[in-house]
Amino acid sequence: MSGGHLVIRAPNWVGDLVMATPVMEAASVSPDWERVSIVLREHLAPLLADSSYGDRLVTVTKSTEVSVLRGLEADAVMLLTNSLGAAWRAFRARIGVRAGAALGLRRPLLTHGFVPPTSGGRRVPIPTAHLLRDVAGLVGVAVPSLHPHLAISEETRARATRIVREAGLEEGEPYVVCAPGAAFGAAKLWPPAFFAVVLDELWERRGLRGVVTCGPGEEDLVREVVRAARFKPVSLADSERDLAMLAPLIADSELLVVGDSGPRWFAAAFDVPCVSIMGPNSPELTASSLEWCEVVRREDLECSPCMRRVCPLGHHECMRGLPPARVLAAAVELLERRAGERETASALR
Repeated sequence: MSGGHLVIRAPNWVGDLVMATPVMEAASVSPDWERVSIVLREHLAPLLADSSYGDRLVTVTKSTEVSVLRGLEADAVMLLTNSLGAAWRAFRARIGVRAGAALGLRRPLLTHGFVPPTSGGRRVPIPTAHLLRDVAGLVGVAVPSLHPHLAISEETRARATRIVREAGLEEGEPYVVCAPGAAFGAAKLWPPAFFAVVLDELWERRGLRGVVTCGPGEEDLVREVVRAARFKPVSLADSERDLAMLAPLIADSELLVVGDSGPRWFAAAFDVPCVSIMGPNSPELTASSLEWCEVVRREDLECSPCMRRVCPLGHHECMRGLPPARVLAAAVELLERRAGERETASALR
């Protein structure tokens, strides 16, 4: 399958969007398609604006998506989002070739579907990055690497530097980014006081200042972490924040401490050491780009992973029962490994 105009419907979740960057890069340079457009929600566009395919971005809302898709006069659409709504809107837009993961009620809406493996009638968890690559193959796009990539312009980096300086981080001061929020829901939230313990210990042991950031509506989580910390970290709760600014903030850090949420994949894009605290989700779904990521989770609970937004049993033990000491140990191990790598590189120069 090739030729004509290929539209890529990008994921709506931030983490999935970053995981999809290898697919979008490969498609944008594919010789098999004369034109490639990338359709995504407006609030996500700044994250990809500095990329090599930034001029191919087309923003939509739910209400405008069908009309925009029709106006693009696409020959094929690659659905990198697994939502039923996206498949339905592509169907309504009368795009001739609709390729995506054939999940549930989406199957009749697709002309080309990748069926994930099942066992005993249930879907077998496979890494999302692998699923995105397989969907790309349906329209003839070969993805040579699954390592995510984000571009940062000088202007974006300068803006991020200004923001953290105004918030209180000294010039040249090494820091660790803490992102305690989770747009998925309460089930992914680790207690703010636990994050504070880890930041205090990293300051005492490694001299790393904490910089605490969040997404829209999560400002109170940042304030709780800062209030609970003995060595006050830098709070970005009241600072200018967006997805574009988050990229250089993480890229220039020594470490990211985060839940199972989108910022984890920013760290992967820049090979920044990252500790990801996971509760209700299946680790197999995000088992890619793990070179510098340590996933910390409880494996002794029969109820986990439940894949629910709110703990159905009310105890939230998968997160509340994860002690800060385990997260701290993973963080120190990563920092020591990175220090060793730098020493080796220095000795070879």
